[in-house]
Amino acid sequence: MRSSFPGGSLSDCGPAAAPAPGEPVVEIHGLVKRYGAKTAVDGLDLVVRAGTVTAVLGPNGAGKTTTVEICEGYRRADAGTVRVLGLDPVTEAARLRPRIGVMLQSGGVYSGARADEMLRHMARLHARPLDVDTLTERLGLGDCGRTPYRRLSGGQQQRLALALAVVGRPELVFLDEPTAGLDPQARRSTWELVRELRADGVTAVLTTHFMDEAEELADDVVIIDAGRVIAQGSPEELCRGGAENTLRFTGRPGLDLGSLLKALPDGTAAAELTSGAYRISGSVDPQLLATVASWCAQHGVMPDGIAVERHTLEDVFLELTGKELRS
Repeated sequence: MRSSFPGGSLSDCGPAAAPAPGEPVVEIHGLVKRYGAKTAVDGLDLVVRAGTVTAVLGPNGAGKTTTVEICEGYRRADAGTVRVLGLDPVTEAARLRPRIGVMLQSGGVYSGARADEMLRHMARLHARPLDVDTLTERLGLGDCGRTPYRRLSGGQQQRLALALAVVGRPELVFLDEPTAGLDPQARRSTWELVRELRADGVTAVLTTHFMDEAEELADDVVIIDAGRVIAQGSPEELCRGGAENTLRFTGRPGLDLGSLLKALPDGTAAAELTSGAYRISGSVDPQLLATVASWCAQHGVMPDGIAVERHTLEDVFLELTGKELRS
């Protein structure tokens, strides 16, 4: 998707030395971080590739924020290696920081600074910034440009944080809860902006507590629990390989489910939830659907309201971690 920014693109000039699509831009091997007796990150391995949006998910305390902060250079690892755009984020921070953007969920802005002056100050620190007026208009910050940061609403602070992260045309941007506190319209506008960043070759790593956001935006989803990566793949791959899908239909009450199960693959379950309402759980694919339809035809059953329920990313997350994703 191309945006309404000058020239028809979010970053017409593009990052000066953006990695080629598919190249690793974040490489983490055996990462360990401890806080006293607590191990927050425990031998974590992760690769993020150029030109993608990677969503990092995990329950509170899983180690995702610590991992991202190490990539940003805000924390030092106790063990393992981390390379961001081929550089060590701590020892080579001076070379790395001009090439990345960081959106913090809170903080990082002077409380008394006005939104517009803060954004213009940040733009002047970069060689080829985005047009500030256009970015301000796009993110709905025009009406609060002269308002001190501390008096902005939570949603306005989030939008300003996003603007500060992208105004320098980064090659890689870290987005921490980019739509927290936003209304539905602002949330959609933020999604469009992230898509435009990707279309222009910018790599994005985002943490989010919104599963629909990860499904909408991410090329790759990484689920972290207890300081380790426990699953990784596209949303489609994770949903397909996670919890079983379900087929539901209605028919006359009291169908012989034992007979139906004999026709279905091993590992399939069938139940009559309420009178005449049936649920079949397992590997639901076209062959299973055809088998159910054939069985119904052989037994004189006219099924009604057949529906296949695909499991969502949230279903997979709950199955893998046993925990809800809470903000």
